[in-house]
Amino acid sequence: MNEYSTDAAWRVDRRCTNCDAARQLAPGLIAEVAGRSSVVRQPRTAAEEKALHAAAFACHTRSIRHGARGPHPVLDPFPLRLTEHVHLCGHNSPHTAGANSYLLRRPAGNLMMIDTPRWSSALATKYSALGPITDVLLTHRDHAAHGRQYADRFGARLWIHEGDLASAPDADGILRGSEPIEITDGVTAHPLPGHTEGSVLYLADDTYCFSGDSFYWSRTADDVAVAESVTWYSITELAASLARTAPRVRFEWLLPGHGDRKQLPGDEFAHRMHDLVGRTAELSPRPIDFTALRW
Repeated sequence: MNEYSTDAAWRVDRRCTNCDAARQLAPGLIAEVAGRSSVVRQPRTAAEEKALHAAAFACHTRSIRHGARGPHPVLDPFPLRLTEHVHLCGHNSPHTAGANSYLLRRPAGNLMMIDTPRWSSALATKYSALGPITDVLLTHRDHAAHGRQYADRFGARLWIHEGDLASAPDADGILRGSEPIEITDGVTAHPLPGHTEGSVLYLADDTYCFSGDSFYWSRTADDVAVAESVTWYSITELAASLARTAPRVRFEWLLPGHGDRKQLPGDEFAHRMHDLVGRTAELSPRPIDFTALRW
């Protein structure tokens, strides 16, 4: 037994919905087994123990247990710094299908929240400790839950595209049409209908791409990918959106709502996005099928 072992083993209970968030944070420790996440190896180092705590505090069903209990709140690592300018919020919400959300720091010292974690006044206090949060940017309707609560708590503006306005009818900023819209200096919204009618990609400083559910980094394919089996609105529209948008955007970090995050040189992402446009154009509409999704 090594110094990081305890009598309490890590496990995933049967509430798991196979959302993939835990596998992103604890690769090699948590893997997909029989259609849901499972702890396939107990931690051996302090770093691995921290990874499992991150996975536990991100899990939207609170399925990751340490013995009979969940992890102690004092070990919560969120908001978790990913880069100098981006934090992962963690605490994914069951009302957003367990999607990831982010905090983006701007040069003036303020932050923007992209999509939302589960609502909690205590969490809002933790996030706002990083600095004033001036905007809550929603990528699409599936991730709109808690947007108004966080915006009101922060005194922030809530943004959504008109195509998905029914999910946030009291939004302060309504994005319209299909052309890029500047939110603030260095941050641009690119309407990207496909996954939903009002899906949006947010691009910051030609470096960070917050893609919502429009595309993500697939570990299976080791490439950018679209979730064609859960494209609610139109795969044909998504193909057209990508063809219009891919040549306009340049980024080095892909930060999706679902699926893996990835850092690559801008030129490589540009090449991969060009190829994604071609692959998506060849796809045909198909019935929604969650079981067909491979992260």
